[in-house]
Amino acid sequence: MSRNAKIAAGGVAVGILLLIWLPWWAALLIVLGVPAAAYLTLDPAQRRRLRRVSRKELGR
Repeated sequence: MSRNAKIAAGGVAVGILLLIWLPWWAALLIVLGVPAAAYLTLDPAQRRRLRRVSRKELGR
């Protein structure tokens, strides 16, 4: 398994555990809020670089 696949599998496992222990809306808030908060902590140059790399990987 690649590194990204391991991260994705871990994220799915954490999401399932959150759905079991918390109401669905709280789990959804955490699952969507953590990546959004992490993105907002980046400075503008890092955000541009992240968007450029993402577009390049999508083949645009």
